[in-house]
Amino acid sequence: MSTSGDTSSNTTTNRRQPFPQGFLDSISSGWAERPGSLPPQRPQAQYAAARRERLSAAFPGRRLVIPAGEMKQRSNDTDYPFRAHSAFSHLTGWGSDSEPGAVLVMDPLPEGGHGATLYFRERADRTTPEFYADASVGEFWIGPRPALAGVAADLGLETRHLDDFATADADLMLDVDAELTRAVSELRLVKDAFEVEQMRLAVEVTAHGFDDIVAELPRVLAHPRGERVVEGVFHLRARTDGNGEGYDTIAASGPHACYLHWTRNDGTVAPGDLILIDAGVEVDSLYTADITRTIPVSGRFTDVQRRVYETVREAADAAFAAARPGVTFRTVHEAAMRVIAQRTAEWGLLPVSADEALDADRGGQHRRYMVHGTSHHLGIDVHDCAQARREMYYDGILEPGMVFTIEPGLYFQIDDLTVPEEYRGIGVRIEDDVLMTADGPENLSASIPRTADEVEAWIARHASTAPTGPTPL
Repeated sequence: MSTSGDTSSNTTTNRRQPFPQGFLDSISSGWAERPGSLPPQRPQAQYAAARRERLSAAFPGRRLVIPAGEMKQRSNDTDYPFRAHSAFSHLTGWGSDSEPGAVLVMDPLPEGGHGATLYFRERADRTTPEFYADASVGEFWIGPRPALAGVAADLGLETRHLDDFATADADLMLDVDAELTRAVSELRLVKDAFEVEQMRLAVEVTAHGFDDIVAELPRVLAHPRGERVVEGVFHLRARTDGNGEGYDTIAASGPHACYLHWTRNDGTVAPGDLILIDAGVEVDSLYTADITRTIPVSGRFTDVQRRVYETVREAADAAFAAARPGVTFRTVHEAAMRVIAQRTAEWGLLPVSADEALDADRGGQHRRYMVHGTSHHLGIDVHDCAQARREMYYDGILEPGMVFTIEPGLYFQIDDLTVPEEYRGIGVRIEDDVLMTADGPENLSASIPRTADEVEAWIARHASTAPTGPTPL
């Protein structure tokens, strides 16, 4: 970026120079009229209204303030891309096109319930310095911005200029008031029809992204920072078919796969490696997938790699079998961990038996090789509903409409002397996105190969269609 705006023509620095008088005399005229038509209401508006009604019922007579959040500085005068607070988007239906600084206010009504008003900074009139001189919000800099009337029609909400917004001491403010923060998180535990549709879309696009990666494995192997190639290939799909990634992509090859949140992605991908790819596309509504596959980059698992991989899949399948409406959320984790304990004990990796390792008070020895949980809720946040009460989350009851992950793993660090050398540096995770239905779990990501045989066939299929000659100019 090589330009900078100036909200005051009298302020000069190395980055901000005064505007000449001729510019000031002419900049406000000669513009065509802006289109006056209003957009149709977006599909999620009716769902957002129903969510607000549920929240209203939980806080009778209280004024609720839900900010979208502000831009965050990356360096000097550059900012990170803006993403609204998940609760704000959930309650307004405003997704990737939401405005920084916007605030949803739910004011109690005399007759009961709440009225909702969305405050945001409307686009500036072209006669004002904000239009041409403010690089953060001026349309001359960042492009067209929404008008109050257009957003009101789009979201089915009353809108007012942000200058009209004022807080009061009695307000309940999101991320300040614990009760409100908890309530908006718990509101998302069971997804409505629109949310489920968006989750299906996010998973579908993510599946295409994984296909892209497998198709590019020759280029991944050829580059000295092949992990970055994986990240870049997935990013292209995420930005072209969605809003972006729902979280930083993990592209962890070889021993890097044993680091649970490896996002440096600066390593080489060597022949014979397994590469663990944990990635998810966030679509424009801000709902995101969260999927992991572990792939043998040369096309075939070694015997030891396959043994570890299929054990992780066995743990995942046990978790799927345990997931039923009416059971507790933690039951899913317990089922997966039972397999992990049994297999690591059979391999002689534990100093105790599997039953002893599974003892709630004195066990846990198997957790050395899988320290994370098996599942988390998923939706408009990759770790959705995180502020919910424990009795509603880990100890909560699975219900139709809940969306969550199943993601067991095994990780044998490169320097872990408690495991035989042949296991060291192997990290495997398999993660699927699950919709609970009245009949049991539906694997939303089932189309992405899961078994060792399926993964090998997946790689072979792409290898057989790869071009063999020089790329034409």
